[in-house]
Amino acid sequence: MWYSASYASPVGRLLLASDGEALTGLWLEGQKYYGATLAGEASEGCPAVLETAKAWLDDYFAGNKPAVSDLPLRPAGSSFRQMIFGILLEIPYGHTITYGEIAKKAAARMGRPSMSGQAVGGAVGHNPISIIIPCHRVVGTGGSLTGYAGGLDKKIWLLRHEGTDMSGLFRPQKGTAL
Repeated sequence: MWYSASYASPVGRLLLASDGEALTGLWLEGQKYYGATLAGEASEGCPAVLETAKAWLDDYFAGNKPAVSDLPLRPAGSSFRQMIFGILLEIPYGHTITYGEIAKKAAARMGRPSMSGQAVGGAVGHNPISIIIPCHRVVGTGGSLTGYAGGLDKKIWLLRHEGTDMSGLFRPQKGTAL
């Protein structure tokens, strides 16, 4: 059983989902994998966690830096994906990290000498709690603004909104996540 709420944001309509206790999803309308972790029909009512998430989003879009720790999060995913989501949550507002840097962190946490950047990209791309678990802060090697399921224009908007220095970042000329 899950609950949903809609939220009108500066980057478009968002769908929020909850299991009644924690936030389990936040998708931008039209994004790749929209609602992918939802099964069955939504239940009626709006648990407090969805109201808390809306208040968090109000604060975020007002230009503040609300603490993610204020929200109970329960993203669906394998243990590998959970680890990657945890790394994403460590990226501070206004900063970016590359897929390769995430791969190095993941490899170290797993006690491995290396990790595939593509495996990391797959996990990041399936993040079911966009914006709050900040996958928009992940960039390609050299500053390429690639790989955002919500679309590059929204990724750029979110990064600028957070005060990210965009001088070393660029829009790729071709790719699968434009």
